[in-house]
Amino acid sequence: MGLEVAGGGEAAVKGKFWGIVVCFFLGNGSLFAWNSMLTIEDYYVSLFPNYHPTRVLTLVYQPFAFGLTCFFAYYEATMNTRKRNLAGFALFFLSSFALILLDVGTKGHGGIPAYIGVCIISAFFGTSDALVQGGLVGDLSLMCPEFIQSFLSGLAASGVITSALRLITKAAFENSQNGLRNGAMLFFSVTCMFELACLLLYAFVFPKLPIVKYYRQKAASEGSKTVGSDLAAAGIKTDQDRQVEEDPQKHGRLSTKELLMQNIDYALDIFLIYVLTLSIFPGFLSEDTGSHGLGTWYALVLITMYNVLDLIGRYLPLIKCLKLTNRKGLMVAILARFLFIPAFYFTAKYGDQGYMIFLTSFLGLTNGYLTVCVLAEAPNGYKGPEQNALGNVLVVCLLGGIFSGVVLDWMWLIGKGW
Repeated sequence: MGLEVAGGGEAAVKGKFWGIVVCFFLGNGSLFAWNSMLTIEDYYVSLFPNYHPTRVLTLVYQPFAFGLTCFFAYYEATMNTRKRNLAGFALFFLSSFALILLDVGTKGHGGIPAYIGVCIISAFFGTSDALVQGGLVGDLSLMCPEFIQSFLSGLAASGVITSALRLITKAAFENSQNGLRNGAMLFFSVTCMFELACLLLYAFVFPKLPIVKYYRQKAASEGSKTVGSDLAAAGIKTDQDRQVEEDPQKHGRLSTKELLMQNIDYALDIFLIYVLTLSIFPGFLSEDTGSHGLGTWYALVLITMYNVLDLIGRYLPLIKCLKLTNRKGLMVAILARFLFIPAFYFTAKYGDQGYMIFLTSFLGLTNGYLTVCVLAEAPNGYKGPEQNALGNVLVVCLLGGIFSGVVLDWMWLIGKGW
């Protein structure tokens, strides 16, 4: 006999609210440290003015995030998801703390050694992202759609929160000596505490929620090997080897290649969303929008508006009449976004800051909305192990799009003497 799913329908809804809340915080933690590094770009630009830190740090981060995510996606069927996610949050915490130690050790004087150190820490952030983001998207894909939507909203909210914190710290320290540096260090102190909180939430709270135990037991009964440690942390033991011997057909699953071929349009969708977004954000917005009345606040305002509208966009699919589920419709909408490229080019050249703020806001809104539509819809109709595998594959495509967009972002510098 297969594994019995304890609690049935009652467990499938009990603890759902707290599950959504925890998923939101875990989504925050998955990008909070990296968004912190991006959001204090004005500090790093002042420290390393000749090295294009807003572009280089992202270019260092992405190969580790993308390459390791590909590796983990290939071995996802046998990987211990719990250890993967705990290692990711622990590395986020330690890397954030290392940024503070590096700045204290160099006394905020910049230079090549400090720049190399910041780049190395950026690579650690990429490694943490590969551990956490793919692991959590895969894990949440086998649960209710509200969990993946909340997690994705948390990813966007991390940008909003870091932008808000940066605006506050910039205003608070703007007129003080070493104001940029003091604000940045306060910023990363908050980041350290937040990443530690996410580590504890995932380790001790999330696995014990009844709804989470229900979905993980269900996935285990369908042959998933990735949830064993999480079930053990919740006090539930499984004997999957015996179950497979008794009913091998029930525990069969589509291969990762088969899942990719059946969902190639979704994979292309998520890739194209982030190729377009990261070819504009944040590098172009930080360096290529000219001089305006807002001065040094201009780039921060643009990044904040992008993040706020990205977060709003991720909640729009909760309104059923606004949720786009048609696969062809999604592809058309995503291809139409490439009109942003000429729009941003001509706005930067001829428009004023109001038009640029509007365009940036709309870029964020469509990014968040289409991301949730794709990632929440794709896993429907598959068994738990297949949903986990598909979630990992789509994260690979997402990070591949980000990496490609970051590389293409350098094309904005053509003809500018660099």
